[in-house]
Amino acid sequence: MELSKRVQSIKPSATLSINARAKELKASGVEIINFGVGEPDFPTPHHVKEAAIKAIKDNFTRYTPVGGIPELKNAIIEQFKRDYGESYEPGEIIVSCGGKHCIYNLAQAILNDDDEVIIPAPYWVSYPDIIRLAGGRSVIVHTKEEDGFKLRPEKLEEAITPRTRLLILNSPSNPTGSVYSRKELEDLADVIIKHRIYVLTDDIYNKIIFEGTSWVSILHANPEVKEFTFVLNGVSKTYSMTGWRIGYMAGPDPIISACTKIQSQSTSNPNSIAQMAAVAALNGPQDDVERMVNAFAKRREYFLRRLEELKHVTFYPPQGAFYIFPNFSAYYGKKYNGQVILNSLDLTSYLMEEAKIALVPGSAFGDDRCLRFSYATSMKTIEKGIDKLEAALSMLL
Repeated sequence: MELSKRVQSIKPSATLSINARAKELKASGVEIINFGVGEPDFPTPHHVKEAAIKAIKDNFTRYTPVGGIPELKNAIIEQFKRDYGESYEPGEIIVSCGGKHCIYNLAQAILNDDDEVIIPAPYWVSYPDIIRLAGGRSVIVHTKEEDGFKLRPEKLEEAITPRTRLLILNSPSNPTGSVYSRKELEDLADVIIKHRIYVLTDDIYNKIIFEGTSWVSILHANPEVKEFTFVLNGVSKTYSMTGWRIGYMAGPDPIISACTKIQSQSTSNPNSIAQMAAVAALNGPQDDVERMVNAFAKRREYFLRRLEELKHVTFYPPQGAFYIFPNFSAYYGKKYNGQVILNSLDLTSYLMEEAKIALVPGSAFGDDRCLRFSYATSMKTIEKGIDKLEAALSMLL
């Protein structure tokens, strides 16, 4: 049986594959330190779970409007007023089965074959494959650690061609944790407006920001960019609701309507019960979010302190999200039992098999020099994991 060229052109999600392998080893009795998974280790807030239970008891279990229930759209609109200072109409909002689904819908709605999408690297693993599935072409612009892994306006200008349709920005970033400043976004907005290209601002981690850093949206930087901007967010990371699969996006009505039409022929509406839970998450108390971010901040500080003690490792201190993306390329060329470590995949494989640490290779994010660590796990696990990492690196000769 021959598969389509479309499916043969893409790869499975590296982060999900690593997590699946870690769970497989764990199920077989092997203790695995999992730094690969990108989801909070906290429970979903109690009032959110109660809202879902109430929805079930109230028999809110049937089809809903394809693009989301009015109650959730209204909660999203209020959130955007608070966070962005911008007003949106219900027709400018779509609720989908996770943020990834929103991006997929957008790519299908605006891209024709060989249209170009500019993606700064390091990037979230799914961006290029989502673009490829829509027939588009990813234009990868590599950023520098010394620049905070952030796209510079001159590099954006150089990458734009007559076929450019979209720029994807992610702040705070997965995998680097970098956060764009207002001035940096102002400069990028000038280029976007000049060339009249769309921008998708992936803000899924915008509530996970650490002391000393202010989160700013490109809409704050220049309100004129709104007509070109799609704002992506969701409840997965902020409210520890990854499995509930609720993401949402705001943007110009004609394209959001097109996304809704595409969704109507794929998944139809998002889960009805999860939508009611998301209403409670957005409208309810935010104490759990604050507690979670404070815990991430403590883990981050410990991680940074321990990484500073490792020989030959450099890193950019993350300002948000719950990832760190250190450069381990100084270990490439070293050996263990005759096996040469040539790249990030080799190093993650070695650490998985010899140290029982699950990590995601930097090659999956467009930077083979690095490995991605998630500190969305307990402090005890982090301490043990870094001890194992240090011991495993010392065995490479």
